[in-house]
Amino acid sequence: MINPVPGFLVQITVAYIADVIIGDPQWSYHPVRLIGRAIEGMEYLLRKLPIPVRISGILLTLTIVSGTYLSIYAVVLLSGQGGTLCEILIGAAIIYFAISVKSLSDESKKVMTALKGHDLIKARKALSLIVGRDTENLGEEQIVRACVETVAEGSVDGILSPLFYAFAGGPTAAMAYKAVNTLDSMVGHKDEKYIRFGWASARLDDLANYIPARISAVLIPMASFLCDGNFKGSLRIAFRDGRKHESPNSGIPEAAIAGALGIQIGGPSAYQGEIVEKPYIGDPQNPLTANSIDAAIRIMYVTSILFIAFGIGVILCLKYWFF
Repeated sequence: MINPVPGFLVQITVAYIADVIIGDPQWSYHPVRLIGRAIEGMEYLLRKLPIPVRISGILLTLTIVSGTYLSIYAVVLLSGQGGTLCEILIGAAIIYFAISVKSLSDESKKVMTALKGHDLIKARKALSLIVGRDTENLGEEQIVRACVETVAEGSVDGILSPLFYAFAGGPTAAMAYKAVNTLDSMVGHKDEKYIRFGWASARLDDLANYIPARISAVLIPMASFLCDGNFKGSLRIAFRDGRKHESPNSGIPEAAIAGALGIQIGGPSAYQGEIVEKPYIGDPQNPLTANSIDAAIRIMYVTSILFIAFGIGVILCLKYWFF
């Protein structure tokens, strides 16, 4: 008798296909938006308590992540009462909300299209929706650099990491990861307001992305080879420059894509009027153009497909060979 394919593999596959076709819905009750509202509410309450700011931030992180996990676990448990099909569909929907393949692609393509139309104002505005840096005075190369960096970083925290946790622990783990990532994006800043309050959120996000980021150092070069990029260059720059970034994780996919395209990213960027010096990553072999964004998006798509294929392969091998 042939053992059935594990349900969470079906959920991951359905979720990925749905995301590629439909994209992330602009829905006020989107689970990630609900997590964001919960973070805002908890921050307001915790800052009123007479306890150290760092302790407040730790409590915020523990409450949001555990609350998200338990809430999704309850939803998955209840869905099982409706039968296997209901459980698979609900689980697939949860994973679908946790990944953002098409939305990352679509928002980046808006920047690319504006640049190809020689409309810097429109390109800056489109870029401002997906980056945290100041975009008002950016030239074409700076816009391309920022967009490629976003695609590279997003390929991990928006795609590979939630998929990694979906493989590791199903829909509950995938959405719990999304809570970690949302916490980091909302409070994990290094300004005066959040340097202590967001400490726990930022450190947990670093830990959560540690393995997926290093997986990307292998998969992005493979994807670049399939996309007619520079496999050796991608691998070389990933290992040479991946640790230059202030973040222990972001620099790895950025370096891998920079090497694949033969471009140089990084350098000074302005955040709220303040210049932040970032290390340069990659070698300036090719110019930064709108086509660089298109190539990065293609590599991102292929990387995600490779990750799912390898993930399914590993799970099935473990299931049928050892259990």
